Amino acid sequence: MIRECKKVYPPATIGIIGGGQLGRMLSFEAKRMGYRVAVLDPNMDAPAVQVSDYHVQGSYHDLEAFRKLASMSDVLTYEFEHLNADLLLILEKEGHALFPSANTLKTIQNKFEQKNFLTKIGIAVPDYKMIRTCSELESFYATHNNRAVVKTCTGGYDGKGNYILDEQSALRECYEYYNGIDIMAEEYVDFEKEVSIVVAKSASETILYPISENTHKKSILIKSLIPADISEAVRDSVCTMATRIVDALNDYGIFCIEFFVNRDSGVFVNEIAPRPHNTGHYSIEACITSQFEQLIRVLCAMPLGSSEMRMPAAMYNILGHEELEGEYVTRGIEEVLAVRDCHFHLYGKGVGGYLKKLGHITALDSDIRHANEKAKKAVKNFEIKSGGLINAKT
Repeated sequence: MIRECKKVYPPATIGIIGGGQLGRMLSFEAKRMGYRVAVLDPNMDAPAVQVSDYHVQGSYHDLEAFRKLASMSDVLTYEFEHLNADLLLILEKEGHALFPSANTLKTIQNKFEQKNFLTKIGIAVPDYKMIRTCSELESFYATHNNRAVVKTCTGGYDGKGNYILDEQSALRECYEYYNGIDIMAEEYVDFEKEVSIVVAKSASETILYPISENTHKKSILIKSLIPADISEAVRDSVCTMATRIVDALNDYGIFCIEFFVNRDSGVFVNEIAPRPHNTGHYSIEACITSQFEQLIRVLCAMPLGSSEMRMPAAMYNILGHEELEGEYVTRGIEEVLAVRDCHFHLYGKGVGGYLKKLGHITALDSDIRHANEKAKKAVKNFEIKSGGLINAKT
């Protein structure tokens, strides 16, 4: 059973494990609401560290670093999944409040165990199998129309650790590529759309956000359009499945659930993230309560806010181009700011790289087509120097 969520009032301290852009945006909201923020990150100049009150410089696998953060915090959360959940279990046993819980993290951070959890509660997922030998991979490939997605069970994100297998000749190479790492094979879904939903869960309330329609390149999110252009039946399926999942997790926090929608309007869960999510960034400007403010409300046992949209939105990631490596400067921000109701976020990352998330742009308008046109116009002349145009012009 999860630990009770107790009311936490400003100027108490919220501890965030992870100093990336999600922690940064969470810190902004916490500071606006009068809370102090402590961040654990190995990097002295991490995005969230730049805007926090306290910094614990340490490894994500160092129990003493976790304890130090916990000792200065009234409540804890994390901004990414690739942590040692067993160390977080120790913190909980020592009396520290952590949301979502370490047990939820253990359930979700192993993709095979996550799929087992979803299957057990009756949620539709692509067919999957743990792979221990090359012959098992060959059999799965042959029985799934000579196509499969091979994934590392742990550690992968933004497509890292994934291998799309669509050639018989690549089977042995694919298996040997992972060199003893735990892997699973998953049915390749010929999807028509990728959609996601953010869900906020507290002790007394469950709030669903508008569904986002997402476009990826090399498994990196390029843009999200909100609300998604889907049928009422698909919308109902997504909301029903999302509610069932968070109820079964029996935990508090912000959860993002990603879905595939196939050409027959079948809906399958891809993955769960137990934290704010890139596809929910639109909520900062487009919703009455952003996903980040909502998480602060959950952590501090405050009433949840409305997730109602003010206007349709288009959110584009600002990604590093192929030649970008190391330090960078920006040009063309005035082109973004000249667009009415267009909102610009840079994450304060000191160095760039190919497809590295450096920021995002959200445009609002009375309909999704105009919002998308505005967002595309905003990024058209935006540059990262030196190197060339930003790669976000889908």
